[in-house]
Amino acid sequence: MHVIRRKGWEIAENLATPEALFLDRRAALAGLIAAGALGLSGGRLCAEDADPSAALYPARRDPAYVLDREVTPEKYNLTYNNFYEFSTSKRLDASALRTRPWTVKFDGMVEKEQTVDVDTLFKAMGLEERLYRHRCVEAWSMAIPWTGFPLKKLVEFAKPLSSANYVRFETFLDKKMAPGQRTFMPWPYVEGLTMAEATNDLAFIATGAYGKPLPKQQGAPIRLATPWKYGFKSIKSIVRVSFVDKRPETFWQTLGPEEYGFWANVNPEVPHPRWSQARETFLNDGQLRPTLIYNGYGEQVAGLYKGLEKEPLFM
Repeated sequence: MHVIRRKGWEIAENLATPEALFLDRRAALAGLIAAGALGLSGGRLCAEDADPSAALYPARRDPAYVLDREVTPEKYNLTYNNFYEFSTSKRLDASALRTRPWTVKFDGMVEKEQTVDVDTLFKAMGLEERLYRHRCVEAWSMAIPWTGFPLKKLVEFAKPLSSANYVRFETFLDKKMAPGQRTFMPWPYVEGLTMAEATNDLAFIATGAYGKPLPKQQGAPIRLATPWKYGFKSIKSIVRVSFVDKRPETFWQTLGPEEYGFWANVNPEVPHPRWSQARETFLNDGQLRPTLIYNGYGEQVAGLYKGLEKEPLFM
């Protein structure tokens, strides 16, 4: 994985400004090309890309979820992401992702299996906006205004049996659409949470960001956001939610069990095998900041792990 390293402590520096200046030229050229294509198509591109959930945004902001830092400008969030289904590059092109029609299947240990269209689901759940920190395992961080709904509402909707111990999430599998899925990696992407984690107030299903539906590169049309964990736990483009009694084998745990575990809670005192987690680079300004235990959400989530001290909770 690519790791950002910056020299000094609290030195004012605009992260990736030189790169952005360079990439903005390419983006401008791409925009001109796209505009030309739009003119030739008589507006069909706009019609095809229209999101049927757009009228649900912006949603009301929940004042209970505040930040100790500024929200990361959207331009960074759109151009610095991991979405390996499409590319290992941070500035990735996920335009091939087809987000409609899109359904989510609920199965496993539930009262009744069901498959639900996402737009029906969004309206049933109701949307709100929350400001969350986001900490990548690669030691960079953002602050994001997610729109969506609490994961526990989704759990209630699915009606799991009392014998279910975990929630297993799965993304799409389409090698024609997603070039990254043609690699050796164990696709489709799978993640999991305990039932206690999934029903914690912080666990969130994101359907949008910055007052709009999710961009494709952020995992449209529906993804997970678990802000006390490293970002790879927040699976993108979910198509299946299963309730199971055994701990799921997750994507990164399968790929690199010595480096990426099931829990992946943020802890400055537990280094990654190849780099320190003591500090993080905030993408807004490029400054190094101390990493916070549980990414600053210890008060809300630390109690979830009592009695599990022998587990590798921070990898």
